[in-house]
Amino acid sequence: MDDPAARCREALCYLSQVSGIKVLRQSSFYRTEPVGFEKQAWFINAVAEIRTVLPPQELLKAMQEIEDTMGRLTGPRWGPRVIDLDILLYGQEVVEDDDLVIPHPELHKRRFILEPLCEISSYTIHPVFGVSVRGLMERLDDDSRVYLYRANGEPCLA
Repeated sequence: MDDPAARCREALCYLSQVSGIKVLRQSSFYRTEPVGFEKQAWFINAVAEIRTVLPPQELLKAMQEIEDTMGRLTGPRWGPRVIDLDILLYGQEVVEDDDLVIPHPELHKRRFILEPLCEISSYTIHPVFGVSVRGLMERLDDDSRVYLYRANGEPCLA
């Protein structure tokens, strides 16, 4: 909501300012069709690779603080929101806590996650499935629309 590309850039800026986190690289922005709760505006999605000394739970807390700072409110699952930050992978670690599951449980099912992840990290191996991100893309059964996002707001269809 409220200029999603600007919100993504703002979130990356906040992330880079957290002590113990270094943003190494980020994907392009992608304009993505909503999944689950479909009667809403399209989203802007991207992924970033970071290096961190924070353990997974502390990283989650830092990301939730960024969401709070940016004005995220609780709403319907998959509904519109100002920002949504997720931990997709944490090296090759597997975490299964009440409030945190890594790898992200939807990672292998969602084109809007795999397209940008594949752009910057196609050879990364999923620690549970033992398949590369590229391999997950090749097996994907999700026909939702995902387009490169141009600065002027138009999808890049080529």
